[in-house]
Amino acid sequence: MYLFVIDHPYHYEAENLCRVFFPFDRVVTLHDPAEAQAPQSRTVYTAVEDGVCVVRIRDEDGETARTAPQGEEGEYSLMALLFGALRDHTGKTPRWGMLTGIHPIKLLRQLTERFGAAEAERLFREKYFVSAEKAALAARTLRSQAPVTADVGENDYALYISVPFCPTRCAYCSFVSQSVEKTKKQIPQYHALLLEEIRATADCARQLGLRLRAVYVGGGTPTTFSAEQLRSMLETVRASFDLSACTEFTVEAGRPDTIDRDKLTALLESGVTRISINPQTLQDNVLENIGRRHTAQQTVEAFRLAREVGFTNINMDLIVGLPGDTYESFCDTIEQVLALDPENVTVHALALKRSSRITQSGEINRAHADAALADRMMAYAEKRLAEHGLAPYYLYRQSRMAGNLENTGWAKPGFVCAYNIFTMDETETVLACGAGGVSKLKDPYSEDLTRIFNFKYSYEYISRYGEILKRKEGIGRQYEQFRKRIR
Repeated sequence: MYLFVIDHPYHYEAENLCRVFFPFDRVVTLHDPAEAQAPQSRTVYTAVEDGVCVVRIRDEDGETARTAPQGEEGEYSLMALLFGALRDHTGKTPRWGMLTGIHPIKLLRQLTERFGAAEAERLFREKYFVSAEKAALAARTLRSQAPVTADVGENDYALYISVPFCPTRCAYCSFVSQSVEKTKKQIPQYHALLLEEIRATADCARQLGLRLRAVYVGGGTPTTFSAEQLRSMLETVRASFDLSACTEFTVEAGRPDTIDRDKLTALLESGVTRISINPQTLQDNVLENIGRRHTAQQTVEAFRLAREVGFTNINMDLIVGLPGDTYESFCDTIEQVLALDPENVTVHALALKRSSRITQSGEINRAHADAALADRMMAYAEKRLAEHGLAPYYLYRQSRMAGNLENTGWAKPGFVCAYNIFTMDETETVLACGAGGVSKLKDPYSEDLTRIFNFKYSYEYISRYGEILKRKEGIGRQYEQFRKRIR
């Protein structure tokens, strides 16, 4: 697809909106119509001409053209026009309307604070074209968050620790994680440097007078570490940070082929209050399709072992749209998960990212191509989770998602994961340690967010560790800028 962006700065928004309707097209953005050297199968033309928004869509199905005054909301005027033209041209009506951003709940919160809940929901439906069902889901999610977000103080923060190693790389994965088969030799050095960064981050937080609310150890698969390595990492956290205000401590124990009694005991004895055991699916053929080297039964056994060891707050992740999954097999997975009775269930829609093996190999699975099937799967999950007493509490979206759907975390009453809310809806600062970690510094007096990036890959993290510590110095400088605003 050729996307022409003429005399306006909204190329990013236009690209993402085009991908909602044409998720498998490669979008080539051009700023001069003359750059098109030969006829293409599909072109989308967007322009602002003398205060008038212009959109033209041309492909084998014909041509659709629209114009409208730009209005006071320049970006919105053009994107709403583009959305309407794409909808009419394709005959598709996306359930999330013209929203393409990661954080729909953040937008709904901002609208609610300005206009009240009822008007915010109306704007979601009428201004942004969100379906009534998705608007209601967003509103339920926002209400579930309220007890957590209402208690956020100006000096509060969460801690994220990255362990970017996995036994194997899943076919759908786009995270910065590496197979242990290739990176095993890096783990001891990575672990040692990670402990140093944890201590340095704690010193920084202490000097700034920040209050730690939640700890989250993710990846990757943190339980790729040995029991001894896990214990030393967690003990370093406990020795370095003031945890008196910390209400949750999560470790992703995700892959059942990395879990054993010694590791689970090390987690529990080190103060971990919440873990994830993530099947993604409980169908063996689907597990094989995505490159998992374990069975559904191993997941069930790992979950039961975690209960036996003493964990009372367990999350399980599921994915809608995996290769080879059918509506019937997905429903069976849901029922097996509910039979285990986890406190949290997170339901993801498969996102085909450029760096994933599924995308690079050219695989297009049926559930991703069939939006109706993905929608049925998600609807069944929502219905059954609600019937089981869970409520949605955080939600985010990605590009190229199956059925243009969403990722939603569900929790029983009293088991909401605050960290997920903090990081996904950007309601408070997150300080990050480890490869691929991103510290998000939330200005407590505005919506401003400043990001400080660690190096992505473990080998970079090891070889350029000194640069990471230098970047960490930017946390103090940024907080000084935040605090100058109220002096």
